[in-house]
Amino acid sequence: MSRTAEIKLTIDLDSADLPTRIEWQASEGQEGGPITCESMMLSVWDSEKKTTAAIDLWIKDTSIEDLNIYFYQVIHKMADTYMRATKNEEIANSIHEFGEGFGASLGLLKRSTE
Repeated sequence: MSRTAEIKLTIDLDSADLPTRIEWQASEGQEGGPITCESMMLSVWDSEKKTTAAIDLWIKDTSIEDLNIYFYQVIHKMADTYMRATKNEEIANSIHEFGEGFGASLGLLKRSTE
């Protein structure tokens, strides 16, 4: 039996068209209404054209520190998703290693020598 699920995004914009509020809600997820977030990335794959379309948004008041942490976590999430999708542990580990280097470069990780 097939069914349909829905994911809804609501973006409030200021007069300069910069996001001031991002909310999302999934029909098969949390109850209690939409959830507010400060940033999001949505990528969709067109297998016919072999291209990715993306919507990358963050609210204008998001701090650089929060964006650094966000990207660090997204890199690791991408590695996990890649592993589940391809079962290619070697490349998934490479993506995780890149994420650790990214985090270390930004000072997000305490170095073991300190």
